[in-house]
Amino acid sequence: MILSALSFLAGLLCVQQFSDLPGSQWLFLIAVSAVIMALLRYWRWLFFAVGLLWAVIFAMVRLSDRLPESLEGIDLPITGVIVGLPEQDERRTRFDLMVIDSAQKLPSKIRLTWYFPEQEIKTGQRWSFIVSLKRPHGGMNPGGFDYERWLFSQNVGATGYVHVNQKPKLLGRYSAWASIGVWRQTISDHLSLILDAKPSLGLIKALTIGDGSRIDQNQWDIFRKTGTTHLVVISGSHVGLIAGLVYFLVLKLWAWTGVLRWSPQTVAAFVAIVSAIFYAALAGFSVPTERSVIMIVIIMAAIILQRNIHPFNTLAVALFSVLVFDPLSVLSVGFWLSFLAVALIIYVIAGRLGKVSYFIEMIKINWATSVGLSPLLLLFFQQVSLISPLANFIAVPIISLLVVPLALVGVLVMFISPFLALGLFLVVDAALQGLWWFLERMAALPFATITHVQPSLCALVFAIPGILLLLAPRGVPARWLSLVMFLPLIVTAPQKPKAGGINLTMLDVGQALSLVVQTQHHWLIFDTGAKFSEESDIGKSVILPFLRQQGVEKVDKLIISHGDNDHIGGAVSVLRGIPVEQLLTSAPERLMEFLPVKCRAGQSWLWDQVRFTVLAPQQMFVSENDNSCVLKIETQEGAVLLSSDIEESAEAWLVETNGTNLNAKVLIAPHHGSKTSSTPDFIEAVKPEYVLISAGYRNQFGHPHRTVIERYEQVNAKWLNTADKGAIKLSNKDGLWLIQAMRDTESKYWNYK
Repeated sequence: MILSALSFLAGLLCVQQFSDLPGSQWLFLIAVSAVIMALLRYWRWLFFAVGLLWAVIFAMVRLSDRLPESLEGIDLPITGVIVGLPEQDERRTRFDLMVIDSAQKLPSKIRLTWYFPEQEIKTGQRWSFIVSLKRPHGGMNPGGFDYERWLFSQNVGATGYVHVNQKPKLLGRYSAWASIGVWRQTISDHLSLILDAKPSLGLIKALTIGDGSRIDQNQWDIFRKTGTTHLVVISGSHVGLIAGLVYFLVLKLWAWTGVLRWSPQTVAAFVAIVSAIFYAALAGFSVPTERSVIMIVIIMAAIILQRNIHPFNTLAVALFSVLVFDPLSVLSVGFWLSFLAVALIIYVIAGRLGKVSYFIEMIKINWATSVGLSPLLLLFFQQVSLISPLANFIAVPIISLLVVPLALVGVLVMFISPFLALGLFLVVDAALQGLWWFLERMAALPFATITHVQPSLCALVFAIPGILLLLAPRGVPARWLSLVMFLPLIVTAPQKPKAGGINLTMLDVGQALSLVVQTQHHWLIFDTGAKFSEESDIGKSVILPFLRQQGVEKVDKLIISHGDNDHIGGAVSVLRGIPVEQLLTSAPERLMEFLPVKCRAGQSWLWDQVRFTVLAPQQMFVSENDNSCVLKIETQEGAVLLSSDIEESAEAWLVETNGTNLNAKVLIAPHHGSKTSSTPDFIEAVKPEYVLISAGYRNQFGHPHRTVIERYEQVNAKWLNTADKGAIKLSNKDGLWLIQAMRDTESKYWNYK
């Protein structure tokens, strides 16, 4: 069963690498191959072929439930019911809507944003809206979160926003018995009422109903640095713990009653299964909880039927079941971390000779999971916590044996006696506050985490057998070779430009701007995109993940061209997230705590035979856009001009002041391609061969403007837009400019094209 499940997984994974799904003729060929494999009894190849076939069919059905391009951007009346817990901040509420009635054929599930809603939005409500929709689209950046992949895996066929010029109408709400989602919303409301503004409200909601929206970014950072993130979501270990506690308690209680018609083991097993399913449902049936529930069902069934089962076979059945139910779960990081963590625990615990104490076993498990998952953590996050074993050794018993059981009892009790529930939650709050104090100090240690460049596939291939050898039982020969097999993970390094050359990456940040420039030994960031809320900005979500993916340990210069939100919004997150040697900006008053230097025309520096020169501002214009910092980068293969948001006045001044010195082979389009910029005189002075435009998909300003594109085309300049191409990487080599667009090179079948 183990090899069959892995073969099925391999087939699914193969499909997820396709940039386009195969046509019907290929499906027929795969189906014929599967029949042949079955007749020849090549079972491993059969499972592989079936995995291919199932993944393609599932993906085709999912892709067919997407918004047609013809319906983008038009007002659509719809009626639907809210599913899942809405996400709220100070400006907006975001929620998923299951469409039940519409004039046009729409996807069954859409994701909407309602800015400054006048009413509270809850799961199970039925609404009538006027909405504007677009196809699933998100930023595509190296090391960044693939929003389109996430939407696809969540079966969201369109995103959009609610029009408020025609008032939305609340039509009613389903009862708590209608769906588990309404139950989750009801529990969330009661927790908010009972706990009010208690510091641990967000954590308690995360541990009881899987709602992590109230956990702020600082808390997530602490959990990430200490390697305890898995403890603040409803993970498989929590479900297994609750099932185990319920089984033990029911076993004792039923034996005490003396009723022998059903054995205590049978009754306890059935109740444990129901408890596990209910708790997993409260978490929204995430992949780790699905895996845990299936394993619990198998184990409890073995108890009822009095059968012995092998742990790895149980895990294989769980793996196969999850993949059949949702083949897209392989796109989730949680899928890999969950199954591999359990596999590592089984590997180091099951079948070993000798009996060890609880504490020794805990140390072994923490050591195995911390070391064994480190290659995956480097692959997904480019960061590993060095203090994770110690932090988990303290945190796991507190969360698993105290916080989770008491919190769940509190949830059950609060509908009967809110006063008693409050007492339980106060104990939980005190425990969490004490744990938080400990984790904060652990995270503050200078050696808490290491950041490393994303490893290659070859490095992972060496690391996996290295992990198995390292964690093998004592007595296995040549265990020291595991350290050698880890070396490719450590020595992996990105390719640097040669002296006189650069790597420039225009990040895909929507209707904003952020560029990262690398020379042989230095890094520069030009602008940091927008800030959306207190917890969300481009610095956190795009720039810092990109820098981690590239293995950057410090930034030599950060330039903030001017004070508009779409250029300065992520600056604070970057400045606090990574060491920055110097900050240059035309709006120093906005970042005084970071000791900024005002950028002025004439500032210049030389890095690795690459000249950087600030061309503006020198005189002050009325428009803040015209006072933007303008940077020219001169390499051995030609120049790049970074013009930020300058408009006609600043462009005329630059032409008059610099003349032919403005000439550059690559131009970062002024003001996202606005018709107030890129004047004919300016374009004639620059004479670009390539123009890179940073604009949002279907942005409200219509950038880049058609007349501007025509001006670039008149001088035979090739232009690329991040809205269509994703992040754009520019490098030079042997007198040539190489341009790579991420949507051209890394796009998968679910990505916007």
